[in-house]
Amino acid sequence: MVIKKDIKNNELDKETIKKIKEDLLAQKKQILIDLKDVGRKDIHEPDDLSAKFPEYGDKPDENAQEIADYTTNVATEKVLENTLRDIDNALKRIEKGTYGICKYCGKSIGKGRMLARPVASACIECKTKLQSGE
Repeated sequence: MVIKKDIKNNELDKETIKKIKEDLLAQKKQILIDLKDVGRKDIHEPDDLSAKFPEYGDKPDENAQEIADYTTNVATEKVLENTLRDIDNALKRIEKGTYGICKYCGKSIGKGRMLARPVASACIECKTKLQSGE
């Protein structure tokens, strides 16, 4: 028995895109809050933000903890900034009407993938080829 894929259920509809957009905006808001927790304003940085260096004291164990926490802040800031960039790009694609379209092959990415990974810009087939180096 051959099971046909229901094309209609795999396509993104306006309601689904609206819900995804709302979720992306909520995630963006939370990320901006989280970035303020780990970063501070720095006009010398391209994104005007750099990781905070904690000040716990002058004892060796306090200095070691400062360095460990700063290292964590730098890594966290990088992850948050990358996620924010992906969200902004997805929101731009929604506004342009290209959301859910693979940037490599131009085919529909599919509702399931977009619900699972709302910032996806490539279909599974193209992403697999890119990751395998084909």
